[in-house]
Amino acid sequence: MIDYAEGSGRQYHIGVRPDEIGKYVILPGDPKRCASIAAYLDNAKQVADVREFMTYTGTLEGVPVSVTSTGIGGPSASIALEELVHCGAHTFIRVGTCGGMQLDVKSGDLIVATGAIRMEGTSKEYAPIEFPAVADFSVTNALVQSARNLGASHHIGVVQCKDSFYGQHEPEKKPVSYELENKWKAWVACGALGSEMESAALMTVAAALHVKVGTVLLTMANQERAKAGLDNPQVHDMDAAIRVAVEAMRRLIKEEASDRIR
Repeated sequence: MIDYAEGSGRQYHIGVRPDEIGKYVILPGDPKRCASIAAYLDNAKQVADVREFMTYTGTLEGVPVSVTSTGIGGPSASIALEELVHCGAHTFIRVGTCGGMQLDVKSGDLIVATGAIRMEGTSKEYAPIEFPAVADFSVTNALVQSARNLGASHHIGVVQCKDSFYGQHEPEKKPVSYELENKWKAWVACGALGSEMESAALMTVAAALHVKVGTVLLTMANQERAKAGLDNPQVHDMDAAIRVAVEAMRRLIKEEASDRIR
């Protein structure tokens, strides 16, 4: 492969060197959320800010942990994951937002994703569509246990991933409305909990690269509840999701340290 970084030793897109990155990385979508997450780490410092990719590195339990934003959607998320793996990272938690799809998934609730519907394009360049996008069990378990311990209202299950935000919210305006609307009904009928844009790509890429990834999401609102005339405020406070992600990462670090001692 061409060295697009021209010998700088930095990853071309995310702009970091291996010595600036921890083996454990939290992945928000929005760069503006990086500082809020990094505030939960010890001695965190910003190490890169390139395009949509902002990175901080600090420590948890004395172990380096990084925070890198992925931008919106599978293409940029997969680039971030690939380049972080190039730097030696092996365990990732996506912390982001979604729209709820089941009536019992309320605004402000968290969703821990066990898997993702691959209604996006990036993952198809890594694995055939028959291959499932599944979260790592150990990361998922750490997220669930952390959500329970912190008393966060949460749901556990499959989420749906797409490439078009407005394809979800204004499908009737699209020439392929027949497909978008019918598939949405199918996902809801099958029990999909929420809709977002990155987890299917991250889970599939992680499988291809043999690293671990899990997802925790804040439900910002729920269009199905809105359709049913149910209470549906918008919630933007990410703190609960961030705290669950940080606590889960702390658990994973302790578990790995314990495994090494045995």
